Amino acid sequence: MKKEDIIIYACVIIGAGVGLLFDNAFPGVLIGLGIGYVLKTMFVANTKE
Repeated sequence: MKKEDIIIYACVIIGAGVGLLFDNAFPGVLIGLGIGYVLKTMFVANTKE
């Protein structure tokens, strides 16, 4: 597991938790995955410069 992937995993878990509040975890997981990927891309791009 790469260090940068922790951001994605955390966002997916948070998204699933929020999705369970609305009785449907799958859309929350997908939204969390998208947000996690965007955040990972932003953080990795900033640290390489």
